[in-house]
Amino acid sequence: MAMLGGVAVYLWLRPPPPGTLAYTAPAYAGQPLAAADAPAPLVAPVSNVTPADREARRFNRYDKDRDGQITTDEYFVTRRKAFAKLDLNGDGKLSFDEYSAKAAKKFATADTGHDGKLDAAEFATTAVKHRPRAINCPPPEKEAPQPDEG
Repeated sequence: MAMLGGVAVYLWLRPPPPGTLAYTAPAYAGQPLAAADAPAPLVAPVSNVTPADREARRFNRYDKDRDGQITTDEYFVTRRKAFAKLDLNGDGKLSFDEYSAKAAKKFATADTGHDGKLDAAEFATTAVKHRPRAINCPPPEKEAPQPDEG
């Protein structure tokens, strides 16, 4: 029995033979797929957006009045909004406390021992959580319903 388990693990962990890295769907109802029914290998999507298209979109995001020119007010509007969010008392100046308020709140939340120090576990909670990048792929096709064998 142990020998059979060892063979199964070996077969599971060994690298696939060359040319077989494409995904293949499982056979239905014990019937192997015909060569014509085998799915095509998965291919990463290719963007058709050119660098010029990307730059035109970026320009249009800044050109708020759509006059074909970007003024200093249009160029700095996002920075003014970010500054206004940080300027908690609205005096047009950033103190260190205003500048670091978000970081101070993050530290205080992570400091579960309330001792003004972060141990390794507490510090780990401050890591930036990155969202997985969306991939432009069509959704997988639904499997065909299996006929009842009863």
